[in-house]
Amino acid sequence: MTTFAVEAIGLRREFDKKIAVDNLQLAVPPGEFFGFLGPNGAGKSTTIKMLVGLLRPTRGTARISGIDMWENPLEAKRQLGVLPEGLNLYDRLNAREFIRFAGTMYGLDSAETKKRTDELLELMDLADDADKLIIDYSQGMRKKTALAAALIHAPRVLFLDEPFEGVDVISKRAILDVLQRLRRTGTTIFFSSHILEVAERLCTSVAVIDAGKLVAEGTIPELRERAQAGDETTLEDLFLRAVGAQNGIESGDSLAWLG
Repeated sequence: MTTFAVEAIGLRREFDKKIAVDNLQLAVPPGEFFGFLGPNGAGKSTTIKMLVGLLRPTRGTARISGIDMWENPLEAKRQLGVLPEGLNLYDRLNAREFIRFAGTMYGLDSAETKKRTDELLELMDLADDADKLIIDYSQGMRKKTALAAALIHAPRVLFLDEPFEGVDVISKRAILDVLQRLRRTGTTIFFSSHILEVAERLCTSVAVIDAGKLVAEGTIPELRERAQAGDETTLEDLFLRAVGAQNGIESGDSLAWLG
C-alpha cells in the first residue's frame, strides 16, 4: 500500500455559506515537486492551511506521510516545513535567532541547531546580515529567513505558498537554487505560485483548482494529451484552458475609449 507524502480525502471548507474548497481529492507521492495552481480566490491557500494544520476542515481528511493531521497533529507537523503566503516573523529577532528558535522548537539539540543555522545562513546568502533585526529586512530577505526556518529540521515535505511574491531577482534565484537542491535530495515539495513559468520548469506534476474544485491534474505531457494540445503548448495555456479562460476577457463595447 502506497504511503503518500500529501493526501487530501474529501477535503471541504465552508465559510458561513461560501464553499472555499469542495470535496478535494489529492494524492502526492514522495519525492514529487508538485505544483498547486489556480486563479486568485480559487482555494489554494485555504487548502494548504488545512493540509498543514492551520485551519480545520469542515469535513474530510488531510494526511502527511500517512499521518492524519487532525488526529495526530504533532507527529504530522514534524514531517513538514511551511513557507506561508503571509509571513508572520518575529520582527525583533534577527535571522540567526529566528532560525535557531525554529530548530529548538523542532527538538534539535543546541549544537546541531547552531551548526544547521550557520549552514542555512550561508546557503541563503544571509550570513552578512544574520545579526540585523528582521524588521529591517527586505521582503526577499524575510522570505529566505522563513525558508531557512522551515528547512532546519530536514522536513520530508515542504509547503511553499507564493514563495516568489514580492521577491527581487537575486533572492528569487537563491530560493530557486535551494529548491532545485531539495528536489535532488528527494524532499516532497508542494508548491503554489502564480508564476507559471517557474512551475513549468520545476514541477514534476501539477493540479489546477478553480472555485474550490479540482479541474485538472497530472504531468504536463498528460495535461497536453488530455487537452489534445501540441508539445509546444505551455503550462500557462493549459492552465487557462482548465479554468475556462483560454479566450481571454471579451470587453465588447466597454472601455472603447482605450482604443
